[in-house]
Amino acid sequence: MTVNPISDQDLIMLYLGGSEKAFEELLLRHKQKIYSSIYLFVKDSNLAEDIFQEVFIKIIDTLRKGKYNHEGKFLQWALRISYNMCVDYFRRNKRKPKTTTTDSFDIFDVLPLSDLNAEQAMVRDQTHDKIKDLLDLLPEEQREVVILRHYADMSFKEISKLTRVSINTALGRMRYALINIRKIIEEKELVLV
Repeated sequence: MTVNPISDQDLIMLYLGGSEKAFEELLLRHKQKIYSSIYLFVKDSNLAEDIFQEVFIKIIDTLRKGKYNHEGKFLQWALRISYNMCVDYFRRNKRKPKTTTTDSFDIFDVLPLSDLNAEQAMVRDQTHDKIKDLLDLLPEEQREVVILRHYADMSFKEISKLTRVSINTALGRMRYALINIRKIIEEKELVLV
């Protein structure tokens, strides 16, 4: 007999009913994805941790005030909050986010992958490094759409709302990102696998 995990919505209701453990479960369930999306934008682990904490303070505050609506999924809502806080941070500090990873953090470390042998793992790591380098060569708007689509698992509709552009613009940015990545691969004669 399989047990269905409790839904995010049920955890929220339990939390609002006084269960701190329910919120802990909600946090643990989504922590890695939310932190990863923040880190990809700010590129600083200390800053990412600060923004991550601010995100969850805002989430708690919104839940307690009864302002959370049930129209969307919790994770997408939380990712929207984290994205907006990253944008706010960069606006305040007039800095542009840079999309690179460091030795201390790698987005691919948090993505679930099947067990690989040593050779497959080495090839995967080299491929991921090349892809991350390619992302850094894209214009900011294109890089942003790729990150939100492929690393935050957001739909183009969600991306368009979050970035305040039309769905067609978001789709266009993804299309141009893929075209640019292909051009760079051909120009540099890269082999990804």
